[in-house]
Amino acid sequence: MGGGIIGLSCALELQRRGHQAMVLETKRCGGQASGAAAGMLAPYSENVEGPDSFFRLCLESLQLYPEWQRAVREISGESFEYTESGSLYVAYHDADLLALEGRLLWQRQYGSTGMIVEGDALYRMEPLLTGEARAALYTPEESHIYAPHYVRALETACRRLGVQIYEELEQLEIVEWQNEVVVHASNGRFFEGDQLLICSGAWAQHLTDTLHLNIPVYPIRGQICAYEAESRPVSHMVFCNQGYLVGKANGTLVCGASEDVAGYDTTVTEKGISRLLNWNKQLFPFLEKQTPFHSWAGLRPATQDGFPLIGPVPGTERVVLAVGHYRNGILLSPATALLAADYIVDKQFSVFDDAFLPNRFI
Repeated sequence: MGGGIIGLSCALELQRRGHQAMVLETKRCGGQASGAAAGMLAPYSENVEGPDSFFRLCLESLQLYPEWQRAVREISGESFEYTESGSLYVAYHDADLLALEGRLLWQRQYGSTGMIVEGDALYRMEPLLTGEARAALYTPEESHIYAPHYVRALETACRRLGVQIYEELEQLEIVEWQNEVVVHASNGRFFEGDQLLICSGAWAQHLTDTLHLNIPVYPIRGQICAYEAESRPVSHMVFCNQGYLVGKANGTLVCGASEDVAGYDTTVTEKGISRLLNWNKQLFPFLEKQTPFHSWAGLRPATQDGFPLIGPVPGTERVVLAVGHYRNGILLSPATALLAADYIVDKQFSVFDDAFLPNRFI
């Protein structure tokens, strides 16, 4: 259930392992959070507190990406941007720099070859960066992907391997899930299977009563804007404590993301985009004279504790959850696909299982 980045990735992995996967999507594949994402693969920059289980899962997924994206390209026959650009996390003050130095210490224990860059070295890397920048943490291992094309290639790869994909089903109801799996669509059609993998993102909480399980996944609206930037004025993913900017190969510069609680409303608001414009010109002063040509919003599936729910519904091996990836659905697509498939095929998880199991909210 769910044809976003997580559902398609899991379907592809299960099909590769010799199973017949079926994707049920209420709208269009990749039409929700997946297609709206900036596509950053940046576990070091986006997990700043320490090496908890979530960081380690994100890091594992980053390390899977070179081979994973290569397989998606080969199976689908489609290309998409995958850029190993590295990232810069900018500090404006000495106190911010001290925090970056502390972060670098533990990140080096987990594969980062990062370094603190400052002065002329920093401006050689990003010549248009504000002169107010004190220094930046450079992490070469981080990369980014163009999410809309990646999702499209994943869908094509699934279809080419024989995954059955049904879209625009409008509404889905789980009729039976304890002894067998039966799902009813609003068009009157019934779908049957041996197991059910729920990948419905911010809509997963609607299944709380059906599955007799607390599923604390909530929609957080993330708003993003983009500038025309054919000369690629920003070479790296550039983060600060208020957001990020990333240049894409299609000649756009993406800035994100402001967040607010708005239910399932994906309306772009002047207030939300203004938050981005207020800080990004401080990071890159040339944006003062630029106007975004495009803005959009997506719903990020946030959980109560910030960790995704990946694992079986308590009391049955027949239903498995893979939801609540919040800001990291694109990054976590390969690792989640492997985790979910490992359980469905072999009834076992890796070392990460306890931290993400759905029964932690019982």
